[in-house]
Amino acid sequence: MGTTRRHAASTPELERARRRFEQWRRTRKRGARIPEPLWDSAVKAVDVFGAQRVAATLGLNYYSLKKRVEKGRTAIEEEASPALPAAFLELVPPSPVISECVLELEDVDGDVMRVRLKNIDSPDLAALVRSFRDARS
Repeated sequence: MGTTRRHAASTPELERARRRFEQWRRTRKRGARIPEPLWDSAVKAVDVFGAQRVAATLGLNYYSLKKRVEKGRTAIEEEASPALPAAFLELVPPSPVISECVLELEDVDGDVMRVRLKNIDSPDLAALVRSFRDARS
Protein backbone atom coordinates (compact mmCIF):
# COMPACT_ATOMS: atom_id res chain seq x y z
CA MET A 1 0.00 0.00 0.00
CA GLY A 2 2.70 2.53 0.96
CA THR A 3 4.91 1.84 -2.08
CA THR A 4 2.04 2.17 -4.55
CA ARG A 5 1.05 5.56 -3.16
CA ARG A 6 4.65 6.77 -3.06
CA HIS A 7 5.15 5.66 -6.66
CA ALA A 8 1.97 7.45 -7.77
CA ALA A 9 3.00 10.68 -5.99
CA SER A 10 5.85 11.68 -8.27
CA THR A 11 5.38 15.45 -8.01
CA PRO A 12 6.03 17.70 -5.01
CA GLU A 13 2.48 19.11 -5.04
CA LEU A 14 0.82 15.71 -4.95
CA GLU A 15 3.33 14.42 -2.40
CA ARG A 16 2.54 17.41 -0.14
CA ALA A 17 -1.19 16.67 -0.37
CA ARG A 18 -0.54 12.98 0.41
CA ARG A 19 1.38 13.95 3.57
CA ARG A 20 -1.46 16.26 4.68
CA PHE A 21 -3.97 13.41 4.26
CA GLU A 22 -1.73 10.98 6.15
CA GLN A 23 -1.28 13.46 9.01
CA TRP A 24 -5.03 13.99 9.24
CA ARG A 25 -5.65 10.21 9.23
CA ARG A 26 -3.18 9.72 12.09
CA THR A 27 -4.82 12.41 14.26
CA ARG A 28 -8.51 12.08 13.38
CA LYS A 29 -11.19 10.59 15.55
CA ARG A 30 -12.66 7.35 14.31
CA GLY A 31 -15.48 7.98 11.83
CA ALA A 32 -14.58 11.63 11.29
CA ARG A 33 -15.26 13.03 7.82
CA ILE A 34 -12.47 14.39 5.67
CA PRO A 35 -12.28 18.17 6.21
CA GLU A 36 -13.33 20.41 3.33
CA PRO A 37 -9.87 22.00 2.89
CA LEU A 38 -8.41 18.52 2.25
CA TRP A 39 -11.20 17.70 -0.20
CA ASP A 40 -10.62 21.04 -1.93
CA SER A 41 -6.93 20.27 -2.40
CA ALA A 42 -7.79 16.84 -3.82
CA VAL A 43 -10.34 18.31 -6.24
CA LYS A 44 -7.86 20.93 -7.46
CA ALA A 45 -5.22 18.24 -7.99
CA VAL A 46 -7.56 16.31 -10.30
CA ASP A 47 -7.28 19.03 -12.96
CA VAL A 48 -3.52 18.52 -13.08
CA PHE A 49 -3.03 14.82 -12.32
CA GLY A 50 -6.36 13.13 -13.11
CA ALA A 51 -8.89 11.54 -10.77
CA GLN A 52 -7.44 8.03 -10.88
CA ARG A 53 -3.95 9.15 -9.87
CA VAL A 54 -5.16 11.54 -7.15
CA ALA A 55 -7.52 8.96 -5.66
CA ALA A 56 -4.78 6.32 -5.57
CA THR A 57 -2.15 8.69 -4.15
CA LEU A 58 -4.36 10.21 -1.46
CA GLY A 59 -6.17 7.00 -0.55
CA LEU A 60 -9.59 8.30 -1.59
CA ASN A 61 -12.57 6.55 -3.07
CA TYR A 62 -12.40 7.27 -6.79
CA TYR A 63 -16.17 7.74 -7.19
CA SER A 64 -16.44 10.06 -4.19
CA LEU A 65 -13.65 12.18 -5.63
CA LYS A 66 -15.27 12.27 -9.09
CA LYS A 67 -18.58 13.30 -7.51
CA ARG A 68 -16.89 16.23 -5.74
CA VAL A 69 -15.09 17.26 -8.92
CA GLU A 70 -18.37 17.36 -10.86
CA LYS A 71 -20.09 19.25 -8.05
CA GLY A 72 -17.26 21.80 -8.06
CA ARG A 73 -17.42 22.26 -11.83
CA THR A 74 -21.16 22.85 -11.69
CA ALA A 75 -20.69 25.50 -9.00
CA ILE A 76 -17.95 27.21 -11.03
CA GLU A 77 -20.15 27.26 -14.15
CA GLU A 78 -23.03 28.78 -12.19
CA GLU A 79 -20.72 31.49 -10.79
CA ALA A 80 -19.19 32.19 -14.19
CA SER A 81 -22.52 32.76 -15.91
CA PRO A 82 -24.69 34.94 -13.67
CA ALA A 83 -27.88 36.32 -15.13
CA LEU A 84 -26.72 39.59 -16.67
CA PRO A 85 -28.89 41.98 -18.63
CA ALA A 86 -28.32 41.79 -22.36
CA ALA A 87 -26.05 44.48 -23.76
CA PHE A 88 -27.55 44.02 -27.23
CA LEU A 89 -30.82 42.40 -28.12
CA GLU A 90 -31.88 41.88 -31.72
CA LEU A 91 -35.60 41.70 -32.28
CA VAL A 92 -36.56 39.98 -35.49
CA PRO A 93 -40.12 40.79 -36.56
CA PRO A 94 -42.32 37.92 -37.60
CA SER A 95 -42.52 37.34 -41.31
CA PRO A 96 -44.99 39.86 -42.76
CA VAL A 97 -46.74 37.24 -44.86
CA ILE A 98 -50.49 37.57 -45.39
CA SER A 99 -51.93 34.09 -45.63
CA GLU A 100 -55.00 34.99 -47.70
CA CYS A 101 -56.97 38.12 -48.53
CA VAL A 102 -59.04 39.82 -51.21
CA LEU A 103 -57.82 43.25 -52.20
CA GLU A 104 -60.15 45.66 -53.90
CA LEU A 105 -58.72 48.92 -55.25
CA GLU A 106 -60.80 51.72 -56.71
CA ASP A 107 -59.48 54.94 -58.23
CA VAL A 108 -61.20 58.35 -58.51
CA ASP A 109 -62.64 57.47 -61.95
CA GLY A 110 -64.40 54.42 -60.48
CA ASP A 111 -62.08 51.84 -62.02
CA VAL A 112 -61.86 48.80 -59.75
CA MET A 113 -59.24 46.11 -59.44
CA ARG A 114 -60.03 43.04 -57.31
CA VAL A 115 -57.22 40.60 -56.48
CA ARG A 116 -57.33 37.43 -54.41
CA LEU A 117 -53.92 36.95 -52.71
CA LYS A 118 -52.42 33.93 -50.95
CA ASN A 119 -49.13 33.93 -49.02
CA ILE A 120 -47.88 37.30 -50.20
CA ASP A 121 -45.30 39.42 -48.40
CA SER A 122 -46.42 42.87 -47.21
CA PRO A 123 -43.77 44.65 -49.34
CA ASP A 124 -45.14 42.86 -52.43
CA LEU A 125 -48.62 44.06 -51.54
CA ALA A 126 -47.42 47.65 -51.19
CA ALA A 127 -45.73 47.43 -54.62
CA LEU A 128 -48.96 46.12 -56.16
CA VAL A 129 -50.97 49.06 -54.76
CA ARG A 130 -48.35 51.55 -56.00
CA SER A 131 -48.38 50.09 -59.49
CA PHE A 132 -52.19 50.33 -59.69
CA ARG A 133 -52.08 53.96 -58.50
CA ASP A 134 -49.23 54.90 -60.85
CA ALA A 135 -50.89 53.26 -63.87
CA ARG A 136 -53.94 55.48 -63.43
CA SER A 137 -51.99 58.75 -63.07
